[in-house]
Parts: sequence; C-alpha cells; structure tokens
Amino acid sequence: MSSSGARRRAASVPDTDTNDGEPAVTLKKEIGLLSACGIIVGNIIGSGIFVSPKGVLENSSSVGLALIVWTLTGVITAISALCYAELGVTIPKSGGDYSYVKDIFGGLAGFLRLWIAVLVIYPTNQAVIALTFANYALQPLFPSCFPPERALGLLAAVCLLLLTWINCFSVRWATRVQDVFTTGKLLALFLIIIMGIVQICQGNFYWLEPEHAFHPLQPYDVGRIALAFLQGSFAYAGWNFLNYVTEELIDPYRNLPRAIFISVPLVTFVYVFANIAYITAMSPQELIASNAVAVTFGEKLLGVMSWIMPISVALSTFGGVNGSLFTSSRLFFAGAREGHLPRLLAMIHVNRCTPIPALLFTCLSTLLMLCTSDIYTLINYVGFINYLFYGVTVAGQIVLRIKEPDIHRPIKVSLAWPVIFLIFWAFLLIFSLYSEPVVCCIGLAIMLSGVPVYLFGIYWENKPENFNSFVAKLTHLGQKLFMVVYPTEGSEDGNEDKDEAG
Repeated sequence: MSSSGARRRAASVPDTDTNDGEPAVTLKKEIGLLSACGIIVGNIIGSGIFVSPKGVLENSSSVGLALIVWTLTGVITAISALCYAELGVTIPKSGGDYSYVKDIFGGLAGFLRLWIAVLVIYPTNQAVIALTFANYALQPLFPSCFPPERALGLLAAVCLLLLTWINCFSVRWATRVQDVFTTGKLLALFLIIIMGIVQICQGNFYWLEPEHAFHPLQPYDVGRIALAFLQGSFAYAGWNFLNYVTEELIDPYRNLPRAIFISVPLVTFVYVFANIAYITAMSPQELIASNAVAVTFGEKLLGVMSWIMPISVALSTFGGVNGSLFTSSRLFFAGAREGHLPRLLAMIHVNRCTPIPALLFTCLSTLLMLCTSDIYTLINYVGFINYLFYGVTVAGQIVLRIKEPDIHRPIKVSLAWPVIFLIFWAFLLIFSLYSEPVVCCIGLAIMLSGVPVYLFGIYWENKPENFNSFVAKLTHLGQKLFMVVYPTEGSEDGNEDKDEAG
C-alpha cells in the first residue's frame, strides 16, 4: 500500500513534462559490456588484495587452507551473482537489491535496506577508499613516516570532488575513467602474478608444497576458519553493483549476465593467484606482519622499481571511489524515484542526463564521514547488516518463484543455487552473531532506527498542507539551481532501440 502511494507521489513531481517532439529526458543507455565488466571488477578489487590479504591467512591457520578459502568464497560469490542476474533481468530496474527487496517484501523492507545504505554503508566505504588513495598517493613524499592527517583528509576530499564532477558531467566520462583504472589495477595484479610465476620457476615454492602448505601456523579452529570465510566474502564485496545501474545498460538482458559471468571468475582467478604470488616471496609470518602486502612484495622483488606498488594501490583506490560514487548515486536515485528519499534526488540534468542531485548528496555525505573519527567502527557495525540483506535478497528470488511463477524470466537458474548460497550465508550470519553479539546488535539498532523515519516520511501520506508546500518549494528551488527534471517515464526502450540501431 505504502509503496504504491510512494510511486504516485514520485510521479507527480512538477515541471518535468516534455513537449511533444522534444527528446525525452531520461537516463541514457551508455554502459556496454566492457564498461559493465569494469564496474564489477573495479568495485570488487579495491585496496584489499594489495594491502591486507593477511586476515584470511591469519584465521585460516595455514597457506593451503587460505587458498581454499579464497577459491570457495569466489565460488559462493559467483553463485550469489547468478541469483542476482536472474533478479536483475526479471526486475529490470536500477537500485539493485533495494529494488528487489522492495518489490518482493514491501516498502518497509526496501526502505530499511536503503536507510542503512544512505546513513552509513556507502558514505563510510567511500570515505575509507578515498583515505586509502590519499595515503598511498602521498607515501612517496613521506617515505620515513606517515603522511599528516590533514593532508590525507584534504587529498581524499579533492579526489571525491573531482570524481563527483566527472560523474555529474557525463556518464560516458565516468565509465571511461572506470575502464582505464580497472585496466590499470588488473595490469598491476597480473604483474604480481607473473613475478610469482617467475619465483616458482626459480624454485621458490616452499610454502606451496603440500607438506608445508597445510602445516598449521596455529591450531585449527572452526570459529577462526568461519571468520576467514567472512573476511574472504567481504573482499569480494561489490559483485552486485552492476545491478544498481541496470537501466543504463545497453541491452541489459544480455549484458548484465554476461558481465557477471566474465567478471566474477576473473576476480577469483586474480585473488587466488595473487595470494600464491605473495607466498612465493614472503613467509606466512612476514605476510601476516605486513600492513601493506603488495608494497612489501614489491620491495623484495622490484628493487628500484618498488614504487610501482604504492602507485598501483593509489590508482586502484581512485578507480574504486569512482565506481562506488557512480553506483551508489543510482541507488539513491532509485530510492527517491520510489518516494523513499526526497524527490529532488530522482531528477536528472536536462542536457547531460546525469543524476546530479543524487551524486552531490552522495559526495556530501562522504565528505561528512571524512570529518568523523569513527569511520572504521561504523563499518564494523553495519557490515553484518549489509551481509544480512544479501541473504534476504536471494531468499526473495525463491519467494518470487512461488508468488509469480509465470513472470517472464530471461534467465532462470536452478533453485539449488540460492539454497546453497543461503546455507553458506546462514552459517556466516550465525557465527557473526555468536562471535560479536554486541556489534551485530548495534548494527541492527542502526537499521531499525529507520522504522520511525519510514512511518513519518512515507507511510503517513496525509501530511499538513503547509509541510507539503514547503517541501515542494525546496524541490522547485533545487530544480532551478541544478537544472534538473524528473526523467520521462517509459522512454528507456526507445533509448535502447536508438543505441542498438546506431
């Protein structure tokens, strides 16, 4: 009931009509297969594989088991991506899991997913990636000490502002930036893998021999192994980001699943073989002790060219910020279009057809997080909730099969895949609750704080006329300031036809 009311309100935005014969103002379908792969790969591969793959090794207790964890988490990620591929072509709307949860389970469930994303998840993640970029970009200037905190914050803010401007200016520019930096980070990782192969050919594979690979560094523990799987799963975060921009994909029914099928196995290959390369140059103890594994690896093998590694991390994180800004702004755009966020965020520029208000909102919330000293604490609190909604979304695939068995599904995967994922998901979720109950409960409390906001802002439709008039005036002011209008409904197909004809 509430979601239909939200759609009615969203459809009544003023000043958005276009005259007959004029081009429709709508999100342009400018993301092809290559850029789609760049979005997935670029968002999954951030700084983690360069900086701190030690968490998986430390909790796995042996090199061999750590490599198995990296491989199995890649397989589970591929399974979950298969489920999202079916949902993405069955419910072909931007917004990703927010749109799926809202359509399947109702407005409140969708709003809570959006609430936790708006409030904490994306602002904190983008702030951390931007700070990591600043840290590694400044490292050559401060070789013997840490860069000043003010310098880090200032460079991180400049990075965010520059990339926000690019995303506001042109979708094509944003995707080109993503393509270039994703290619750069893959080249850096393939350099690491090639050096690892050279090491193996030279006989440096002591820790890869079975009798040494599975020699425990500490006694095996089921709880620690589960934690290794959880950390491995977080390293693959970003695999679902392409679903946020479905409406901007050229031929999404083909390119969405194709991009997933190409990108997730590629990332799994890179993660596993990069870890193999690391262990050819470092002992497990050295890897665990290093705060920047790729930098240590480069210092051991590259000599005077070791500066390549910190620069590679900086470039990787720069591309990561761009991909996160691009996709998270579409999530906020989709939420505003459904009436779950201020309607101004659902508007796009009349000429550039980019969601400028949503991008500026994303940038502003991230800049505010840069001023917060507890960014990492907030990430710990909501990491559990983020993973919770992955499972809820995949469960929604099964619910949709039962509720609407005859709906058109261009892709239909076996129900065995969502069941396998949900078993693995439940195992990690239960372990998280058992090992860190306070952190998980605080995360749940942050999520549930959205319930009163939903009741006041969305469920309560008959608000005072003065309030509605005030909000409408603010929206109208925003439209004039940013030159934005509400996108024309039902014009996506025509866009796609023009692109394919071209």
